[in-house]
Amino acid sequence: MSEATERPYILHMLTATAQMSPFDVNMAADAGYNVIVPYCNVDASMVTNLTQDAIFSRGPKGVSRTGIFIGGRDVMLAADMLETARRAMVPPFEVSVFADPSGSYTTAAALVALVERHLKRAHGMEPGGKRVLILGGTGAVGRIAAAMAATLGADVSIASHRDASHAKRVSDEINRRFDIVTTGIGTDTSDALRRALADAEIVIAAAVAGVQVVGPDDLAHARHLLIAADVNAVPPEGIAGVNVMNDGEPLGDGPDPGTIGIGALAIGNVKYQVEHRLFVRMRTSARPVYLGFQQAFDEAREVAASLG
Repeated sequence: MSEATERPYILHMLTATAQMSPFDVNMAADAGYNVIVPYCNVDASMVTNLTQDAIFSRGPKGVSRTGIFIGGRDVMLAADMLETARRAMVPPFEVSVFADPSGSYTTAAALVALVERHLKRAHGMEPGGKRVLILGGTGAVGRIAAAMAATLGADVSIASHRDASHAKRVSDEINRRFDIVTTGIGTDTSDALRRALADAEIVIAAAVAGVQVVGPDDLAHARHLLIAADVNAVPPEGIAGVNVMNDGEPLGDGPDPGTIGIGALAIGNVKYQVEHRLFVRMRTSARPVYLGFQQAFDEAREVAASLG
């Protein structure tokens, strides 16, 4: 059978939400999938049956051209669904699976990889032992960024603007899940935020788009700040002075001339490359692969290193 008449590449996209992300659909198409089918409102109990329906219907050649993507918004549920899909395989009927709920795995990977890169380039330092404050840390990107930074040995504080108890619940959950150590803190008042900033060496803003979580007056309290990174691409900037285009430039409003900023478009550029590479890897790998946040982080570090 010629390449032109080979079976198409099919991607089954599962999400627990009411709709699949158009962003992920576009990314899958650009990575070479010919047929892309979304399955919405999927709960964990449905994953085994959906997976086995996908693997038993195409034969050995077809199964090598079949993949499963897991989206949604819940980062822990997506990790569970990825593992459930993996366990549902019956070799040689086995397909690749990639999880990236709300783009959080690839976005957090790009964010932490760039922080690591610029920390070394600008300051000659590694993340190990650095005090990292993640504002909006209880959200999808914040949780995964916290896990990644903690695995590098950073001293991570997960902040919630709601209250300290909410942050502690999230911190305890990811500590148990990933066998790491983080701390939950509240930044629900200006004084609490400024106390947290006063101790931080790396500040990450992973809060909702269009909300400034650190203003110029707040930033003045961050006297030990080395890097400020912001995933918010919608004005105003999440951290005052961090332009969306910043990729290691000095932070104009920073308390120290050595403080550098990493903006949303610099992070987004790496995130895009990571997601594309993982979709392509899933489609082209000679053996089935299972791609979660650790694989996203490994890929992001490679992309960041290639930037020079």
